[in-house]
Amino acid sequence: MARCEVCFRHCQLKEGAIGFCGGRICRNGKSEAFNYGKITGLAFDPIEKKPLRHFFPGSIILSLGSFGCNLRCPFCQNYDISWSKEAFAYADKAESVSPEELVMIARRYEAKGNIGIAYTYNEPLIGYEFVRDCAKLVHEAGMKNVLVSNGTAELQILHEIIPYIDAMNIDLKGFSDHYYEDILKGNRKMVMDFIEEAVKYCHVELTTLIVPGENDTQEEMKQLSEWVSKLKDKDGNTIGKDIVLHVSRFFPRFHMTDRDATDVRKVYELAETARENLNYVYTGNC
Repeated sequence: MARCEVCFRHCQLKEGAIGFCGGRICRNGKSEAFNYGKITGLAFDPIEKKPLRHFFPGSIILSLGSFGCNLRCPFCQNYDISWSKEAFAYADKAESVSPEELVMIARRYEAKGNIGIAYTYNEPLIGYEFVRDCAKLVHEAGMKNVLVSNGTAELQILHEIIPYIDAMNIDLKGFSDHYYEDILKGNRKMVMDFIEEAVKYCHVELTTLIVPGENDTQEEMKQLSEWVSKLKDKDGNTIGKDIVLHVSRFFPRFHMTDRDATDVRKVYELAETARENLNYVYTGNC
């Protein structure tokens, strides 16, 4: 029996059992990454697609994903590799690639503008060991590491990888416990704690997807942006006003097709609300 320490769920796993996320397993009495090195997606993306607007703009980055996720967002854009039946089927068919092989690919395209590797598409932190091992080699090669995450992880996981991470985009999906717990099956406080710690060590940008009827009020955006504006660096200086926030438009997908796409005017309106507290707010999918 092993207790997984990655996120708030702390799954108790019997030998050979796989956790809620689909990406961790109990082997020899320990929780480890079941999806280690199993790649479901590999592509060169513009850095702006992560999205990152204030980190090496105009560059490209080798982006890779595995399978599994510790949230249950009903609108997931990458459901086929996150938590659907199709995603969990990747355990048998995903191609295994070593950290050394991936860094070789990244270096091969450095002359064409590739700055490093982005860990993205599914939730990379459920397989943090692979992120850590790749990221170490990427830094040794003089390149950059980017993490795209839902931020649902214990701080001890963050501290294990943060020496090797140069930038993150973290989803701050909303600012109510109801939304996180009842809709996403997550934990808002864990995400907030993760963000609060991450901004002390690397470049961080945040993304909020605006879902009609769920997190689309001006009051919620006001509270969210006020909280971000007060974040501090490791020396105690307030840096939050300069943290980038991406306010993004929802499209019906996966298990949430009961509503229309977010009205573009609503996205612009909420972005303006956020700008009352933050200096850099961008709209997406509009």
